Amino acid sequence: MTPSADPPASATPSGGRLRLLAVTACPTGIAHTYMAAEKLQQAAEALGHEIKVETQGSIGAENALTDNDVGRADGVIVAADKDVDLSRFAGKRVLVVGVAEGIHRPGELIERVRAAPVYEPGGGPGGAGSGGVPGAVGVGAVPGGRGGRGGRGVVYKALMNGVSYMIPFVVVGGLLIAVSLALGGEPRPDGGLVIPDGSFWKHVFDIGDIGFKLMIPVLSGYIAYAIADRPALVPGMIGGWIANTGALYDSSSGAGFIGAIVTGFLAGYVVLWIKRVPVPRFVRPVMPIIVIPVLATSVVGLFFIYVLGRPISWLFEHLTTWLGSLTGASAAVLGIVLGLMIAFDMGGPVNKTAFLFGAGLVSQTPEVMGMCAAAIPVPPLGQGLATLLRRRLFDEQERETGLAALFMGFFGITEGAIPFAAARPARVIPANMLGGAVAGAIAGLAGVTDSVPHGGPIVAVLGAVGGVPMFVIAIAVGAVVTALTTVTLMAWGAPAAGRGLPAGGVVGPAGPGRTGAGGPVRTEAGVVPEVLSGYLTEATVRQELAAGRKDAAIREMAELLAASGKVRDVDALVAAALAREDLGTTGLGEEIAVPHAKTDAVTAPVVGFARSREGIDWGALDGSPARLIFMIAVPEEAAGDEHLRILALLARRLLDAGFRERLSEASGTDAVMTVLAEIR
Repeated sequence: MTPSADPPASATPSGGRLRLLAVTACPTGIAHTYMAAEKLQQAAEALGHEIKVETQGSIGAENALTDNDVGRADGVIVAADKDVDLSRFAGKRVLVVGVAEGIHRPGELIERVRAAPVYEPGGGPGGAGSGGVPGAVGVGAVPGGRGGRGGRGVVYKALMNGVSYMIPFVVVGGLLIAVSLALGGEPRPDGGLVIPDGSFWKHVFDIGDIGFKLMIPVLSGYIAYAIADRPALVPGMIGGWIANTGALYDSSSGAGFIGAIVTGFLAGYVVLWIKRVPVPRFVRPVMPIIVIPVLATSVVGLFFIYVLGRPISWLFEHLTTWLGSLTGASAAVLGIVLGLMIAFDMGGPVNKTAFLFGAGLVSQTPEVMGMCAAAIPVPPLGQGLATLLRRRLFDEQERETGLAALFMGFFGITEGAIPFAAARPARVIPANMLGGAVAGAIAGLAGVTDSVPHGGPIVAVLGAVGGVPMFVIAIAVGAVVTALTTVTLMAWGAPAAGRGLPAGGVVGPAGPGRTGAGGPVRTEAGVVPEVLSGYLTEATVRQELAAGRKDAAIREMAELLAASGKVRDVDALVAAALAREDLGTTGLGEEIAVPHAKTDAVTAPVVGFARSREGIDWGALDGSPARLIFMIAVPEEAAGDEHLRILALLARRLLDAGFRERLSEASGTDAVMTVLAEIR
């Protein structure tokens, strides 16, 4: 879309008091959400404007904007790093930026919103000065442009969006085909199975085949949808169908998933380009439902048929031929690579990339899917087996999780190993990768085939695997390698302290006023009310951290939390907190850091606080070193709203500069606890 040529009724005044709305949101937590909201409110008040801010944190939308609010508004600021539905702001000036800009440049945003383009459904705020998020409406929209994620981030997220929507079609289609072949198939003289026409199982097979036929258009369609929203869905899906139908461009085989990826991105960016073409006002209402889909579908379809189809199909056919020629050592190398990728992030983007590769070649080169299928169950089976081999290295809950992992591994659900990897990534992930590589190599050497895009022993039971004995051996050897490597690394790295702490005991002397289990804290000044429902106690407060680096500080904080008696595994708690940091820094700026973890390394919610006189580089958005550090740890089963409630209470209170100053200057643990008791 383009900004309206004529000033709209809701145009913002060039001067005077503005009535503004804002939405703040961040993807991995809630602290930045509330900080951006507070900064925008402070800036608006200082500039003499009226503002209402809706926060969309993980706990849900708060201070929600009403239709009356929108009707009165002169402009809307969306400071978000995740998808926000903009359709309710139609006809209003909308400025879309990243949440960091809401924190660091709130006054500038208030001035920029005066000249922001008017949002129109199907278009999305764009143009100069908007920092626009093209069509960021609904599920799957990808933030881009200034303040959002641009370039590689947009491409990556769009691809993962398409893959995530495609996977259910793959699973349903693959399992239905496998079941129908296993129960209704009859042996052919030349090998393999055939299902008699007109039989019940032929109908089941046909239903599964429809799932397979749809998965390629769905991949393409939802890549396009992530880039340019609803108007791109139809051209993306039709483009994907064309890519997979070689007869349309004189190819003996379609371009498959490679072609679908090309058409998905092509459709998405063609739609974005069309949206930016100026059109008369009377045409705009029909643009997203008629003009854009029809024009984009024609452009994408014809361009693929006449220009892209044959080269991509040629590449795909030669790739298939090359893979089919791999035998012996060459096939083993490919199996090792696929096995490493499958086991690395257990359902994450690297895993999905390898799976997508095997699934795309399942009809031409089933040996590739055979390697993937052998590696897929190894992480959960290996971790489950580890809990049986060395039970004393695992607590009761982990042993129960191990049994569940064995079950999930049988059905080819790699994610069954994630709880173990989250607790001990440095030990579990390498073990998983080693076992996956071994399984993939054995399957590659033996020429194991899999005719459905799924893995685990279940596909062999259902008759989709060729070379079942070696398939089973590959899985078994890979699982044993993973289990032995895991217990070996755990035995070598088991710390002398921090493991096996009693669930209710306090490590070290309790000391005066320490309750260990929470409750009111007694100080020289009297009884201080509970801090964060008793999760933060005098036992988990430290006047000064010795650490000078973030990783060392997190370990020191984890050891501090152990003084509550609620930490059963310090190592696992540290690993979970560091894994959370990998998703995005918990340095909030303003010299604050709130590392947190959801992990069963703790038996109950616990919060610690410490100060750093020199400050620690925490990667905060404003570049400030962390001097006030809170650490939160919550068991997985209790994570939910409690975890978010603690974060919200802390984030809101820490926005008060006076509170931060009192906390920094408090002398002695009693004084610190008195200040902390202000958190409500």
